[in-house]
Amino acid sequence: MNLGIKKSHLGLILILGSFWGLSEAALGMGLRSCASFVSGSIMTGVALFFMAASWASTRKVISIGLLILVACLFKLVDAFLLSLPVLHGAVANPIFAFIMEGAAIVLCLFIFSQKLKHKVYGQAFLGGMAALVAVNLFPLVKFATGIPACVVPGTTYPLSLYYAPLAIALSLVTVPAGIWLGERIESFSVNFRLAVSPAALAICLVLMTILRLI
Repeated sequence: MNLGIKKSHLGLILILGSFWGLSEAALGMGLRSCASFVSGSIMTGVALFFMAASWASTRKVISIGLLILVACLFKLVDAFLLSLPVLHGAVANPIFAFIMEGAAIVLCLFIFSQKLKHKVYGQAFLGGMAALVAVNLFPLVKFATGIPACVVPGTTYPLSLYYAPLAIALSLVTVPAGIWLGERIESFSVNFRLAVSPAALAICLVLMTILRLI
């Protein structure tokens, strides 16, 4: 699989990353500690949607890594708005989740055949598998950040595993939807991408700031 990427695709990645970063802030509105029950599973499905769209618009796995960098930028800005340190459960752990979700979908993209990736049922299966891998990797966050994963109240069972069926079910839909979107926005002209991407970044950052000030 070719790992290179054209400069003309960077605008699309910036647009997708900006909307992903904004959606993370909106879904985790007011969140200052652990994910609230199913919110982490919903965020997994959303993350895989944007990753699938990014890959489909470029057909390069490096686009997923660049997308994660944009999302991490938003998470760090969000931490600043919430007056939280980087090594906080609501900051460092989601960033670790981004990386694990990216690793999971890249692994599945390498494993799945080209024919299967072009079929809707294959894309759905890819999404479900990526979610399954990601939620099982997330409990390792304690070794990366020193902050343990959130658990079901009264137990030691990680929320990511408890609500894994929800994350998988959502990803069966969000990944094919992301690929559908990515294949269509890839046709946008280079000039359009260059014009819209800075505006998308600025607008999403402003909206996220407004959300945190409400």
